[in-house]
Amino acid sequence: MSEQRAFQAEVGRLLDIVANALYSEKEIFLRELISNASDACDRLRYEAIAKPELISGDSELKIRIAFDTGARTLTISDNGIGMTQDELIKNLGTIAHSGTREILNKLDGNKKDVNLIGQFGVGFYSAFMVADKVEVLSRKAGEAKAWLWVSDGKGSYTVGEHLKDSRGTEITLHLKDAASEYLLEERLKQVIKKYSDHISFPIMLNGVTVNKASALWMRAKTDITPEQYKEFYHHVSGAMAMDAPWLTLHWRAEGSFEYSNLLFIPGMKPFDLYDPRRPHGVKLYVKRVFITDGVEGLIPPFLRFLKGVVDSEDLPLNISREMLQNNPMIHKMSAAITRKVLAELQEKAEKEPKEFEQFWALFGPVVKEGLYDAHSYRDALCKVARFYSTKAAGLTSLADYVSRMKSGQENIYYLSGSDVASAKNSPQLEAFKAKDIEVLFMIDTIDEFWLPIQGDFGGKKFKSVTRGDAALPKEEKKPEDKADLTEKLLARLKEILSGEVKDVCLSERLVDSPVCLVAPESDVDIHMQRLLKKSQGYETLHQHILEINGHHPVILKMKDMVANDAATETLRDTAFLLLDQAKIIEGEPLKNPSEFVRRMSRAIEKGLLAG
Repeated sequence: MSEQRAFQAEVGRLLDIVANALYSEKEIFLRELISNASDACDRLRYEAIAKPELISGDSELKIRIAFDTGARTLTISDNGIGMTQDELIKNLGTIAHSGTREILNKLDGNKKDVNLIGQFGVGFYSAFMVADKVEVLSRKAGEAKAWLWVSDGKGSYTVGEHLKDSRGTEITLHLKDAASEYLLEERLKQVIKKYSDHISFPIMLNGVTVNKASALWMRAKTDITPEQYKEFYHHVSGAMAMDAPWLTLHWRAEGSFEYSNLLFIPGMKPFDLYDPRRPHGVKLYVKRVFITDGVEGLIPPFLRFLKGVVDSEDLPLNISREMLQNNPMIHKMSAAITRKVLAELQEKAEKEPKEFEQFWALFGPVVKEGLYDAHSYRDALCKVARFYSTKAAGLTSLADYVSRMKSGQENIYYLSGSDVASAKNSPQLEAFKAKDIEVLFMIDTIDEFWLPIQGDFGGKKFKSVTRGDAALPKEEKKPEDKADLTEKLLARLKEILSGEVKDVCLSERLVDSPVCLVAPESDVDIHMQRLLKKSQGYETLHQHILEINGHHPVILKMKDMVANDAATETLRDTAFLLLDQAKIIEGEPLKNPSEFVRRMSRAIEKGLLAG
């Protein structure tokens, strides 16, 4: 007896979007269902290594496609691993991926952009683009019971025990009137050849194999078209995404051990890229037999955006996932693959900088994670890493920055910020611009962690322009700068701002602005303090240093006020207004906004009356 169940809320919304989307590539439903069938065959082939009885009497794994014009049905079946009742409910009735609601909210506002669905891999539901009812009959390998899942995609489904003579899964689509083209043999052949020629299992239509049925990664690169690479990328991505890979890497490693690699860098950022639980997207095969995906240790975390296949000729077929993690061959393969990918990225960055900017915008912050936690690749990563700066028109490398350093410059100067636009307006840059000294912008959270570990590049130390002594070349003080008045003003400001700042001192980095905030040399950078407070509730006990520009008109006027011991209230208001101004520029919240407004109003009033 069948039991009726409601879809998980996210699935119901997704089905409504897919079924009603004005989507031009409806044919990709067949690619998705064939890919699922291929995965089922892969999983059975692996399970059968330890349990050969699972394929006893039916060892030739294949995918069959049949159509019935009278009944208007299209059936895709496989003799793979199959599913139990619980697996049918879990796989077809729920979406267990984080971030689903966020993606669906985007889709709700733009239902034509179904490509977003591919970001969390729900290709099965594409069947409802062409079918008004879908039946899934499945029997798990090694079990006697079969189960039938049925839905019209309108909020609920039924699942119950059914009869099936053999293992595997059979999906029957009751086609909509607008999908009659998928009842034509030539049309089906066209779609299979276009999207699924790379599938390594025979795809049979009316008893005839339609695809080449050979592993794409084992073919010579000269025999593979860009379109075939693209479709294989979609296959290993396990998604409906229609983007093309940004970079395709296909090579065979030979020597003490042999393995083939077909890897892709996506052209679109996965929505869960920064989820710490997210595994990499590389599948491990041994002699064309799928073993596992996302195996720890094969691809370093800072390359977790990679998709593709690694196929070893030397690992044992019956190796367990636990044994893989500690296998020295995996570690050697990982090191070689990582070096290859980084070398390709470096070459791309040098030869095609504009294209590389697209990659860096998507995955740069992830790649830079390796500078923090992958010591053995730090030199190679420093060559790949790119940054925006006060001089470069686009991205620049550390090597290029060093080549442009002024004579006698000992440090690589950088400024941390949330984005390039705000960083460019930082008052701490003024003296560096005036002296024509280039400053790098560090705008990713990870920058605050790897820079202290890295320390230097090519013997040149990294120096934050918002910490301690800027270490700029010293200049003679201007004649009009009266040291005694400056010291008197500094002492007065320290008294007024006691408890608000750690110190008040004369600045060497300001040219146009009256004041700025910097962190003491022994403290963490201002930007880092803000990040820690935001992410971990970290409340710093350290106070900033307020630097003043001794040549700014406001500061000169304050010197006169101190010299004449006049307008104490005005001096106090001005001191706090300047402090608040410095905080606003740094993106820090004001301690007392209402008091800031009152001081500002008094200053405006006095200015207008004086005019």
